[in-house]
Amino acid sequence: MIEINYRPRGVCSQLIYVALDDSGKTIEDVAFLGGCAGNLLAISKLVKGRSVDETIELLAGNPCGPRPTSCADQLTKALQTAKSMAHEA
Repeated sequence: MIEINYRPRGVCSQLIYVALDDSGKTIEDVAFLGGCAGNLLAISKLVKGRSVDETIELLAGNPCGPRPTSCADQLTKALQTAKSMAHEA
């Protein structure tokens, strides 16, 4: 399993925990520290077991109000980082 703690930027969430399967292709778990608890718990449940690439394509660039990024968009950056680690291993 590939696990990272990602520090998001420009959002309310303070930390995003991501766990991928050994291949780096499937999301095993996601958890957010801080931010909108209900929405972020829902995102975590919705992405669990899904393809990393599919999730990145779906959520990348999603804004939050006037902000150019969101916790969902920052999750895609965390997923890209974790995916890169899988390829390096």
